[in-house]
Amino acid sequence: MAHSARSERQGTVHRSTTTRPDREVDDSSLSRHVVVAPGMCSGGSLVFGQIGDWTWEAVAAACRTNVHAARTSEGQPAYLSFYYFHVRGGDVVHPHGLSFGDELQVTSRVFQFGSQSVITLHRLAPAGLGLADAPLDPAELYERPHPDCLYAENFNRWIARSRPSSNRRLSQVAPPDFAYGGLPRLPNCYSPRTLVGHAREAGSFYSAAPPGLVAAGPAHTSEYTLDVVRDLNGAGLVYFASYFSIFDTALLRVWRSLGRGDEQFLRRKVVDQKVGYFGNADPGAVFTITVHRWRSTARPRIEIADMTMCDSGTGRLLAVAGIEIDLDASSAEASP
Repeated sequence: MAHSARSERQGTVHRSTTTRPDREVDDSSLSRHVVVAPGMCSGGSLVFGQIGDWTWEAVAAACRTNVHAARTSEGQPAYLSFYYFHVRGGDVVHPHGLSFGDELQVTSRVFQFGSQSVITLHRLAPAGLGLADAPLDPAELYERPHPDCLYAENFNRWIARSRPSSNRRLSQVAPPDFAYGGLPRLPNCYSPRTLVGHAREAGSFYSAAPPGLVAAGPAHTSEYTLDVVRDLNGAGLVYFASYFSIFDTALLRVWRSLGRGDEQFLRRKVVDQKVGYFGNADPGAVFTITVHRWRSTARPRIEIADMTMCDSGTGRLLAVAGIEIDLDASSAEASP
């Protein structure tokens, strides 16, 4: 059972014991009635892994492609990799605010984004909110989000290994049965391509002097050794949700250095989180993670962790992250 502060505020999250089968709303959309299970919620990356699984399921249904066992035209394994993962937390549903038995209405919709990639949008709403069971309108996510809901945006690209024994060189290639032509198009004004491209070039989602933000202290740098037990998936690649965990490990070190407690970290309220995936790694790799903290001048309670992950040996950029946290809500939820 969650702590009392969350339970009082989240009275609209119903409790049940049954997850219902997925339902196709139209050719590009799935709807799910979900009961949050232990494997879906934590102070770590479990919720992001679950959303990623929903993305694969939605793409498989919309594109009539066996995403889990896809092959290139040469017969090599093809993977629907994550290139950009964006989550916006709501007042009721936010990444680390879920608990066992919470009921959600999850709506997913897939959009074509070129011949080798797709965009999938998700809305996680409290089941009792009574939202229409209809295809998710992109304008809702990008312009008119419901304040109680969590929204996720996944930009996925098909990849394959260039060399069987290495994760360092991954080429972009789609399986021949990837049927994307019938998918709706995401309006250009909502495309994340420019944002992610700039982040890859700059090594950050933020400029050197972000408007409306002030530095909240010196940069913090730490190293992380790839854990082959926890960080690799069944294909031998660094699992996309492990990037969230690795960034969180670095962020926790920063919080501890500032005297913030582990309970406060576990109950942190993430308002917005972005991860750009720009490289994978082989077993034995060591990463250098640099964390810059920014504070909003308009809303001092909002702190942003601007994070970069590089290969310690080569300096190769592997990923960047931007995590926006409501410090006041995190402190309140950590209180008894």
